[in-house]
Amino acid sequence: MDEVEAFEAERARLTRIAGGILGDPGEAEDVVQQAWLRLDRTTGTIDNLPGWLTTVVTRLCLDRLRARVPEPAEPRDAAGGADPADDVALADTVGVALQVVLERLTPAERVSFVLHDSFGFEFATIAAMLDSSPVAARKLASRARAKVRAAGPGGTPADWEVVDAFLDAARGGDLRRLLRLLAPDVLVTADAAAVATGTPERIEGREAVAAMFDGAAAAALPTLVDDRPGAAWYHRGRAMVLFDFTVEDGVVTSIVFRADPDVLARVVRRTDGAPA
Repeated sequence: MDEVEAFEAERARLTRIAGGILGDPGEAEDVVQQAWLRLDRTTGTIDNLPGWLTTVVTRLCLDRLRARVPEPAEPRDAAGGADPADDVALADTVGVALQVVLERLTPAERVSFVLHDSFGFEFATIAAMLDSSPVAARKLASRARAKVRAAGPGGTPADWEVVDAFLDAARGGDLRRLLRLLAPDVLVTADAAAVATGTPERIEGREAVAAMFDGAAAAALPTLVDDRPGAAWYHRGRAMVLFDFTVEDGVVTSIVFRADPDVLARVVRRTDGAPA
């Protein structure tokens, strides 16, 4: 088997690993292609090609994660005992809801958790990829696991976390992330008062809704209305149009623009993200 055939035999596995870590199929394919370019430029002998490629792909993923959110340096030998939960795989696949939770982990926590709990890598192998120790890698995965459990059953984030992730993606023009946070049949509607202000009356489907919000909502602030998390456009400290979200299983299923005065009178700002 020549080098090209050997790489192609590993491509699907490497793409699954990169996709699990990054949560973005397009980025995963880019990373795997970068790994191929590195292999093509390598002149030395590689004794264990699958292992070499896995390490390269993981480190490329780490670079991308760290470019998004820098993390503090991890100790090489963190203290800590055996984790009885290590045998419990919390994430056989990385779904949309879990992806929102993973975005709150540090890059090293995310790599350790996904590689161990989703793909069954030993901590010694993960530690080599992270330039750390097996004890430190175990602690990283344990800490990540605790954060995932704290989010809710199956790693489902709280509704306000989904709403805020959606707003962040909209403001940042992150179309791929918007698409992941929307249900396929998501529906946007508006009350008569909101339509009068210029909001669209009806938009259906994930792609259309994502396109509408892509790069938008810069002036929207997090709110509560009747204890539901949402957002609103404010003018001179007063809510003018409410985004009333419905979230199910970690994705947005509907958004209703509301400008009815009786509704706006019940809108309360969320100053720290989470409901009080």
